[in-house]
Amino acid sequence: MSTPSDSYVLHDHSPSTDNDDVDSLPSISSSILDSDDSEYDDNESDAQKEWEQSLEQLQLLMNLVLIPFAGKFLGRKFAYWSWGRYMEWAHGVKVQWYNKTLFNIAGWIGAASTVSVSV
Repeated sequence: MSTPSDSYVLHDHSPSTDNDDVDSLPSISSSILDSDDSEYDDNESDAQKEWEQSLEQLQLLMNLVLIPFAGKFLGRKFAYWSWGRYMEWAHGVKVQWYNKTLFNIAGWIGAASTVSVSV
């Protein structure tokens, strides 16, 4: 029968302190490494700046053009729809749009004509 201390024996296998393999490898001067890193960092920061400028331009396009235009168009559509429902409910008048294409084109033109961009 074995004792508990025999079954859990850990052997100390420390790595050798022989650095012959590492010493035989060619070395690169640290100035070359530093210059490559700085060029990489400059290119990365330039790309990051361009990316941020592109995002800012897209945000300005959305905030100054697309959102107001969509808001006016959808607001007009909702106003006409709600006005038609009110007229049917309160006054018993059926509101019909005879030419939906012309109605939609007029809505687009009306929404586009009043969009103003001020910087």
